[in-house]
Amino acid sequence: MNLYSNKQKWKIALLVFALLLVGVSLFVSNRIVSKVAEREKERAQHWVGAIQKKIELVQLTNKTFSELREQERDKMSLWVEATTEAAKKSPLDEDFSNNFPLTIAKRNTDIPVIAVDDDGYISGSRNLDFDTSSLRGLYPNATRKEIIQNYDDSLLVLAGIWKKKNASFTVEVFDGFFISYYYTDSKGITELEYKRDSLIEAFNTDLINNESLVPVLLVDGTTKKLIRTNIPEVNKKESRTKEFIQSMSSNEPLLIDFQNGTKSKLYYGASPELKQLQYFPYIQFIVIGLFAFIGYVIFSTFRKAEQNQVWAGMAKETAHQLGTPLSSLMAWVQLLESKEIDPMVTKEMQKDIDRLEKVTDRFSKIGSNAQLSDNDICLTVRNVMSYLKPRISNKINVIVNSNGNIQVKHNASLIEWVVENIAKNAVDTMAAEGQLEVHVSEAINWVHIDIKDTGKGIPQHQLSTIFEPGFSSKKRGWGLGLSLVKRIVKEYHKGNVFVLESQLDIGTTFRISLPR
Repeated sequence: MNLYSNKQKWKIALLVFALLLVGVSLFVSNRIVSKVAEREKERAQHWVGAIQKKIELVQLTNKTFSELREQERDKMSLWVEATTEAAKKSPLDEDFSNNFPLTIAKRNTDIPVIAVDDDGYISGSRNLDFDTSSLRGLYPNATRKEIIQNYDDSLLVLAGIWKKKNASFTVEVFDGFFISYYYTDSKGITELEYKRDSLIEAFNTDLINNESLVPVLLVDGTTKKLIRTNIPEVNKKESRTKEFIQSMSSNEPLLIDFQNGTKSKLYYGASPELKQLQYFPYIQFIVIGLFAFIGYVIFSTFRKAEQNQVWAGMAKETAHQLGTPLSSLMAWVQLLESKEIDPMVTKEMQKDIDRLEKVTDRFSKIGSNAQLSDNDICLTVRNVMSYLKPRISNKINVIVNSNGNIQVKHNASLIEWVVENIAKNAVDTMAAEGQLEVHVSEAINWVHIDIKDTGKGIPQHQLSTIFEPGFSSKKRGWGLGLSLVKRIVKEYHKGNVFVLESQLDIGTTFRISLPR
């Protein structure tokens, strides 16, 4: 009868089922994570596409600016020619007519112009956003002459700035008298430039504030220099760029063509939400496993408490049941002694009665706290073996090495029961022929009792289960002997009992270790 073997099969079956559930759950979770990761990649690609469209729009705007500036320069050239022509005409000339040049000159209503003669004096200006009245508010106490001088100085500074941006026109108005015309972009182009810059800034802002998308690094494809990123750690310390690029190596970088002769690479990684989702199944299983472990410990404690109650109740009931026939046997022995029967008979019967009393005492102690006393463990082993020796087969050679005096705290009655149980099992495995050796030895903190037989041995796969309730190698065994042995040694004596060595068809050595 092997109840524990069936329990083990159920445990293995449930473990396999649990592992299958875990495997299926992990597979499903990983599928979901893979789909989310693919969606994030698609979102990144769509985002790159949108950025590329913005870049194309910026490029188109720049091209438009170039064309508009060429048109404005042609317009400015025509205006300068017309203005110069109108200035050269004199009313005394026979062919005097300023109508056409003046008409062309008046058409310039949007291009700001400053005219400076070759002596560095302001000759005129057109389409400016300020005049002398603007300076009056800044210098309320200045004279009109000072205001005009400040105004002319401001125009000269402004003309120098415009000269760096657009080439000026210099014409000879009269013999030896030259005027230079400085101009800048019209209000229309300025407004378009502002919108273009807004688009570029929007591109940069989209990249920097793209926290809801994925972590991204925009790197120059040639120099590998960082252009933009939405990762705060990299923004604070650019030297960490390579570190983050390596962490994103699992994703193929996306190319962005700025249409300026270079291509940049956009590296992207998993979003924080995706990373959390990747670890979520494992966290879930850890939490579930923790609850399962706590539940197992609680139920095991309850089960153990119930087993303790069953053990105690059974032991007390057994001691109680043995008490009545034991008293009766003692009376019968006294009666036989009074009848003058062979004293040898009554003496052997008394030995068995004493043995029954000892067994009753053992069962009574199982159901209560055993009292430990500091006694000679060698004497305890010799006593139990001297009782067993005449009651086992003569073909079994019994060797007892316990001649010393080793003091250790123990309950002699219970330890005798432990040794007797293991010794009887050893005798059964030897089929009434072989050698049984009991050896007591000392260590620093322990006393060891080794019980060695020459029986059939114990298979390796059974070594961890032989002390469990229900395990038995006998067809009609209940599997409680070694379980009771383990209970007495570990719970009552705080010691340990285990198989020290076992080989098939050679024998087994049990070791009982008691703390000193």
